[in-house]
Formats: sequence, C-alpha cells, structure tokens
Amino acid sequence: MNRAKQLPERSNHPTHSQRRPVPIILLALFCAVAMSLAAQEKKSSGDKEKGSAGLIVSSEATAKEVGLPIYPGARPHKDDHNDSPATQLGLWGSTFGFKLVVLKMESSDPPDKIAVFYQKALGKYGNVLNCTNAPPAEEKPKSASALDCGDDKPEEGGQLFKSGTKEKQHLVDIQPKGPGSIFQLLYVEARGEQKPL
Repeated sequence: MNRAKQLPERSNHPTHSQRRPVPIILLALFCAVAMSLAAQEKKSSGDKEKGSAGLIVSSEATAKEVGLPIYPGARPHKDDHNDSPATQLGLWGSTFGFKLVVLKMESSDPPDKIAVFYQKALGKYGNVLNCTNAPPAEEKPKSASALDCGDDKPEEGGQLFKSGTKEKQHLVDIQPKGPGSIFQLLYVEARGEQKPL
C-alpha cells in the first residue's frame, strides 16, 4: 500500500484560518495608537475640548472658509483637467494646529482691478501689506503676532497682499494671464504652545 495516497495533499496556498487579514490588523493598530494618543491628550489637558485631535484633507473649500469674498464674475481655475480649484488641509491637537485653505480663481479683468477689490476686502483683518515689492523683512517685528511680508513674494509680474496676524493670515496672490488674471485666495492658520518671552 502506498502511504502517499493516504495523506491529504498539502497546498502552498494558505487556508482561510492561516490567512492574516493585514489591512484589518493595520487598521486596528492605527485605531489603538490614535485612541492612546487621544487619551494622553485628554489626560494632559483635563479638558475634553482641548483633548481632541484631527486631520482634514479636502479638495473642496468655500469663500467663507478662506474668509474672503469671491471677485464678481470670477470662476474656478484649474491648471489642468486633473487639478482642483480648491484645497483644504488641517491638522490639530490640544497644543498645536495648522489649517490651510486655498481657492484658485480666474477673471477676465486685469490684475490691478482685482488688487483694488481684495485690498479693500483684506482691510477687515487689519493693516493690508503689499508684498509685491516689499523690502527685506526687518530684524525684529513690533510685536510677536505682527504680520510682515517676510520672504513671501509673488512670481515675477504678480502682486501679493496679506492681512491678519502671524497666527491667522489671509493672502491674495494675483498673476496676469493675457488680458485677464489668475488669483489665489489663501487662509493660513497656525497655532502652537505659547512660550513666555
């Protein structure tokens, strides 16, 4: 009698009980780490609101989220057919936070006309800085939250305006395109643990 016929054949393919659901294991591990970090944040802050953390990644944004009105007659601009005219990114925890909102628009109007509109709109956030031909930044700003142009400059032929504070900046970048314009509306919020001077 041949013993090989009596033993079941072994397959090189794992059975259902031998398979390891790697994506499920990775997801469970990620959730465990996230819950652990959230618990530590909550424990260290003692406040439920301050103990939260989160992430936003979106290809959708509105004028309300960027904090500036849309120029009359402007339309969303895409650099190519796969591009999105809007972006929203955010990451926060109890002691830090970062948010970026961008809207890319285009208009048949010239850059100077759009610049006048947005200089007025930016005024509600305080002093409007024209960073188009800004001199190099001063060594020490008047206050820690005072906004300056820093190294922010538009591309050649463009215009850049800023308003707000270092923690909450509103920017408008305008570039000529033929007889019209392409412009970006940006909102940048960055907060961190404040350290005494």
